[in-house]
Amino acid sequence: MKKHIKKWMMLVMSVILLSACGQESSNGSSSEGDHSLSGELTVYTAIEEELIPEYLKSFEEQYPEIELNIVRDSTGIITAKLLSEGENTNADVVWGLAASSLLALDEKDMLAEYTPKGSERIQDLYKDSKEPTKWTGNTAFMTGIVVNKTELKKNNLPIPKTYKDLLKPEYKDMIVMPHPASSGTGFLTTSAWLQMMGEEKGWSYMEDLHDNVATYTHSGSKPAKLAAAGEYPIGISLVYSGVQQKQEGAPVEVILPEEGLGWDVEANALIKKEGNEKEKLAKAFLDWAITDDVMKKYYDANGFSTMENDFARPKEFPKGVEEKMYKENDLNWAAENRDDILKEWESKFGTKAEPKE
Repeated sequence: MKKHIKKWMMLVMSVILLSACGQESSNGSSSEGDHSLSGELTVYTAIEEELIPEYLKSFEEQYPEIELNIVRDSTGIITAKLLSEGENTNADVVWGLAASSLLALDEKDMLAEYTPKGSERIQDLYKDSKEPTKWTGNTAFMTGIVVNKTELKKNNLPIPKTYKDLLKPEYKDMIVMPHPASSGTGFLTTSAWLQMMGEEKGWSYMEDLHDNVATYTHSGSKPAKLAAAGEYPIGISLVYSGVQQKQEGAPVEVILPEEGLGWDVEANALIKKEGNEKEKLAKAFLDWAITDDVMKKYYDANGFSTMENDFARPKEFPKGVEEKMYKENDLNWAAENRDDILKEWESKFGTKAEPKE
């Protein structure tokens, strides 16, 4: 059955309504799926908008009678929406949301236990440590520095290689980065700096960086797009987004800072609901979400997979992403301190946030 995209709706969220089907078995072989499953499933996600239809192809092929209501926005907005809705949320499943956000939801007792089929293939660092699990990771998303080589050359400026380089006075008003309250990329970057440098030095670093930042965007991908367009020469942004701009021919380079990459896990979870009539549909979706076919697609987009693999590195993707990921990154610490971090960040730097659309 062909996919029917009925509409995209900003809630501030994009909603895709589509008939969906299809699952590949957990060992990677083709599977028919259960065609008797039917109904409607509401999925909240922070996956980049353009990737969603591509990811869902194999699901569509297998579950022709399941209609998916995909509610999509940035990580911070989806997280805030879920926390605000609480036990009355419309979501049945969360797909591709930051694991640190899922941990925050779990603190509010919003996640149900479920260990998807094939989750034994997922490396321990990228799934819930408890059994049965409450969340399982697909890929990791990480921060890089996206630079417009043409604009830097025009201004006779060097390409920054480190976070420290970004403090140089010649970069004043040339840098854009994501707002951590609305963007998962912004939050993981802020959290990584506080962990890498220690809290005191981390806040001091951000105060110095603030002098060079022109604006804080509400999207993790937007700084890469702004850099690609030449509006600002330097964007602290998703590595994926920088690679995408380079693939499309923009004169950009994606720099992996020497100090290491901040990162978070893009993960899935079952929402806890009393007498959940959609539980069987939700579990089928979560099983599908970590099958080999879609795992390969996650890798093609992000250059990383949570399961051990021998996938070929995507075109234009910088070498050494996994090696540069900050090894001491503590997602539990990030979740526990999320509210305090965001409150302090807003009080210090919120005046430069771009207006909300």
